Amino acid sequence: MTVYAYVDGPLGEMLLVGRLAPGGRAVLRSLSLPGQKGAVVVEDGWTPAPGAFEEVAGQLREYFAGERERFEVPCDDGVGTEFQRRVWRVLEDVPYGSTVSYGEIARRVGSAGAGVRAVGTAIGRNPLLVVRPCHRVIGADGALRGYAAGVERKERLLGLEGVLV
Repeated sequence: MTVYAYVDGPLGEMLLVGRLAPGGRAVLRSLSLPGQKGAVVVEDGWTPAPGAFEEVAGQLREYFAGERERFEVPCDDGVGTEFQRRVWRVLEDVPYGSTVSYGEIARRVGSAGAGVRAVGTAIGRNPLLVVRPCHRVIGADGALRGYAAGVERKERLLGLEGVLV
């Protein structure tokens, strides 16, 4: 059963989508921001379950308050292709308050050179914005390249983490 909840935050109303695990806790499949490119939209048959996402919502509040640097929430590992999941696992290891280039991510997943574009595409399809920190990936020249929810939000997240002054 697919469940969802809306959570307010400084980037707008976030849509959390997942499935229920034993005990009624949600396993997160998606976190979308308003106006995001490729954002998930609530479908018929999905069940609103704000209580199931309370753990995620609490961690998001802590993150935006500057009290949390890493998320520890159950996520659905079955989303995406094998390549995308490899890229996303590397994203999860980029420390709070730091950035890494697309080229470095490509190198880490064994796709240097022409693979940078494929890595960029995989990062752009990250279904867990904020929780899986794709906002920490920037251009080799230090430029804030694309972000599915808008470069302004990427800048705001990096500012929150103290990367941008």
